[in-house]
Amino acid sequence: MATFAERFCEALKIRHISAAELSRKLNISEGTLSQYKKGLYEPKQRRTEAIAKALNVSVAWLFGGDVPMVEETPTDILQPLSKDSMFLRPLYDSVAAGLGAPAENTIVGYIPTHIQNAIEKEKYIWVNVQGDSMSPLIDDGSQILIRLQESIDSGQVAVALIDGEEAVVKKVNYGDDWIELISVNPYYPPRRFEKAEVQRVRIVGVVKKVSKDLQ
Repeated sequence: MATFAERFCEALKIRHISAAELSRKLNISEGTLSQYKKGLYEPKQRRTEAIAKALNVSVAWLFGGDVPMVEETPTDILQPLSKDSMFLRPLYDSVAAGLGAPAENTIVGYIPTHIQNAIEKEKYIWVNVQGDSMSPLIDDGSQILIRLQESIDSGQVAVALIDGEEAVVKKVNYGDDWIELISVNPYYPPRRFEKAEVQRVRIVGVVKKVSKDLQ
């Protein structure tokens, strides 16, 4: 296994950078760099990262690791999403993550959305979220991508409609003759509907993605 000193000298040679040039670039004394080259001691992590960046080599390689000299970038990061899988889907305002709010059918915008199966694009919509009952999973002001469907598995997070007019986003649990709408925020108690009351709740769709603006 190569030493840091050996790799450091090799990188300087390959990049055609002198110790004096590197000294000026990183504001490190030439004497210190000379000690690195001689193997008298090795830099600490932060300085090593700065040296690796300046020499365009990976930190692991610089410390003698049997790895590529330059970190490889995953190819999937370099590949843009196909235009054929991007669709503008409507953003509705709004659904409540709290005590419930009137269901809204008003479109307030459109969001470019990656949908793998183009045939299903009409099943996807975005909705603004108001309230903190699902925080920190879904914060107030977030936007959620919903796949429209009338049935979901127990334990999934979904948008539900209560009495045909009150829209909420909750974790949904099922029993033999009951349905429970559960908040992530413990401040909000579960809402349980039993027997005939189950008919009051209709699933609108399952939450597939959460998006929010960073402050």
